[in-house]
Amino acid sequence: MNPRHYVDLKETSRDLQPTYYFMINCLLYSRMETGLVSNQDFYDEDVNVYLAHLLHSFINPEYVEQSRKFLSKYDTDVFRRLAHSNDARLKYQIYKTNADFLLISIGIFDNPTAAAVAARRHQPSEEAYIGRGKTYYHFAYSYGQQVHRKNAGVPDVLEKLSVGFEKYLRILSHMRGEYLDLMTRLSQGEVYHLERSLDEHSQRELLRVKQDELLELYTAWKSEPTREAEANLERVVDEIRQINPEFKFQLPKR
Repeated sequence: MNPRHYVDLKETSRDLQPTYYFMINCLLYSRMETGLVSNQDFYDEDVNVYLAHLLHSFINPEYVEQSRKFLSKYDTDVFRRLAHSNDARLKYQIYKTNADFLLISIGIFDNPTAAAVAARRHQPSEEAYIGRGKTYYHFAYSYGQQVHRKNAGVPDVLEKLSVGFEKYLRILSHMRGEYLDLMTRLSQGEVYHLERSLDEHSQRELLRVKQDELLELYTAWKSEPTREAEANLERVVDEIRQINPEFKFQLPKR
């Protein structure tokens, strides 16, 4: 089956149609049936287009696989990855991807734990997940203004998603039950394996970032071997050892 096309069984032609059309139609019907019609509080037809494309993207395994390197389970993981980064594009991508996955996990799959938290650990309330989603979209909007300076359309959509996060969750939840028939949660075993795979990938990505940071700090220390430079090196080495306890590094004696 081609995930980018579908057959509308209500039509007699049985012609293949782009899956995007299915997503946008279901979304618009869900808005009408919940009473949360477009442009009710503010212009948000652009949000409809964004959400339809996002839902369509989740059908593509390549999109999900490419997104994994930006995902983190906890706020602390997200903030730690970005604490020493000045790359606005990276920050935008991480906040936007985590916000998108939270929105879809809660709205469509009714299961934020499937993308975030192991079943045997303490699980935050739905209000906490909603707060995270709103915050991530707001940060994505802020960094998106730097990344998309010539195209304000994308950042504006992210700000609308931040402001109206609960409203769009209601629309997607209705769409889940009425049009997608996705009512069952992932089993605890499936959640465990998904979390473990996500953990391993996140740790590898974080290790790579810290190794790059170590190399930059070491180069700076060679040029100017100050006590502050040594302290920064020691900090990064400690962070790398938390990920890989076998890592060894020692400054050469001068």
